[in-house]
Amino acid sequence: MIRESIVTTLSPAGEIHIAPIGVIVEGELLIVAPFRPSGTLDNLLGSRHAVVNYVEDVRVFAGCVTGAHRDWPTRKAEHVAGAIIEGSLAYDEIELLEIEDDETRPRLSCRSIHRQMLEPFLGFNRAQASVIEASILTSRLTMLPREKIEREMAYLAIAIDKTAGPREREAWSWLANRIESYFAATQPQS
Repeated sequence: MIRESIVTTLSPAGEIHIAPIGVIVEGELLIVAPFRPSGTLDNLLGSRHAVVNYVEDVRVFAGCVTGAHRDWPTRKAEHVAGAIIEGSLAYDEIELLEIEDDETRPRLSCRSIHRQMLEPFLGFNRAQASVIEASILTSRLTMLPREKIEREMAYLAIAIDKTAGPREREAWSWLANRIESYFAATQPQS
């Protein structure tokens, strides 16, 4: 099972790095498997700690993958050198146990050393789920064919039109603009 979450890590200089990552749940383990190159990978290997934040504000996902907004309010973690996203519904403070190296996508097996539930999760509506899916597509612009991205974005837009609130519409606009800019920049010159 994969939990779409926001992972925060600290650089050696103490700078907070915020990244959306699908954390793999295998029993008691939380597997962080970022693609190379990755600030999350470098920081987690260096410090051996991170915080897995569970948020319902999907602007955090969209803002991070598009670069439209990367600086989200945080506070200091309690049990590891790390940061908790303000507004998280819950979080796990984790420590690295084992590394399964891979040249493309290493798997970092971690355990939660502290879990905190702050607010109930009442579920995502279809627009929120669509923003998360579109964020994943946006993070893979260099990996997926244009036709697939355009087809999936058109389908996901239906849920945005029907169920989005202001936050979801804002996040969607960041994603749509990023995708449009990417394709405009990579379109062959005639």
